[in-house]
Amino acid sequence: MSKPSDLVQGTLDLLILKILALEPLNGWAIGQRLKQVSDDVLQVSDGSLYPALHKLEHQGLIVSEWRRSENNRRAKFYELTRPGRGHLDQETAQWMRLSAAISQVVSLEEL
Repeated sequence: MSKPSDLVQGTLDLLILKILALEPLNGWAIGQRLKQVSDDVLQVSDGSLYPALHKLEHQGLIVSEWRRSENNRRAKFYELTRPGRGHLDQETAQWMRLSAAISQVVSLEEL
């Protein structure tokens, strides 16, 4: 049985793009923000987060630059690109349709 912290395949990219639509963040902060806004339900390991960030950057959906973090450490900050915003809009619409359909099925009344 899956755990609540398991993400539906393909949703991690959507979640990362949504978080970065709010503000540029470093990888550690992205993971913390995801955990925070989901009330600790969604957690992503570094082994999943950083490959996803690299893939999104390779696709041109995000860009990165080295900056100083709040604790004065050098960190790579990620930011959404214009194509990334368009992709986020498309993926959000698709997710809303999918989640609504799943909710309809799950809420069927049993006999």
